[in-house]
Amino acid sequence: MKLTKFTHACVRLEKDGRVLTLDPGIFSETGPALAGAHAVLITHEHGDHLDKDAVVAALAADAALVVHAPAGVAAALRAAAPAAAERIHDAVPETSFEVAGFAIRAFGGQHALIHPHIPVVANVGYLVDANVYHPGDSLIVPNGVAVKTLLVPIHAPWSKVGEVVDFVTSVRAPRAFQIHDALLNENGLSFTEGHVQRLGSHYGTDFRHLAAGESVEV
Repeated sequence: MKLTKFTHACVRLEKDGRVLTLDPGIFSETGPALAGAHAVLITHEHGDHLDKDAVVAALAADAALVVHAPAGVAAALRAAAPAAAERIHDAVPETSFEVAGFAIRAFGGQHALIHPHIPVVANVGYLVDANVYHPGDSLIVPNGVAVKTLLVPIHAPWSKVGEVVDFVTSVRAPRAFQIHDALLNENGLSFTEGHVQRLGSHYGTDFRHLAAGESVEV
């Protein structure tokens, strides 16, 4: 399976001629990320994970495109794209489904706490083909599975470095790559990723940075 990293939290997975896009947000290159996609998975409603206009346009342009998202996000997309309503599905934590030839397991349920004064929204993490885990904006460790490829939210208003390291060392995936990195400059990114790489290696995780647009086989 080919994994392509886009800016911030968006990734694109390809196998056997099928394309799955996760979290095409406003900080990401949504045009290339969504081009030719057969399905889209959205973890939560925040704009850095969902460019609503881009997804609605993609649904209008491709009558076969399917979207899975938390119930509130799915409802908002159905309201914005009524003609595509039957192709927009609720993603429910602790369930499994198949989309575009990819096997999906959903985990979590809530966005990580930013501040008690800021409401917590729904967040669903996705494990794709028992391989790639995209947690969205959470550090939920998926239960009952062995993750092979972990996408690590490297920096966010809701996290600190120690929590990110603990997430990586708890999941213990053989390989890991960063997501949620658009808010850091090069110095901050190097500092945080250095901790994750060094401490993650003690627990068997090979962490490395992917540049925007870079692809790897996983």
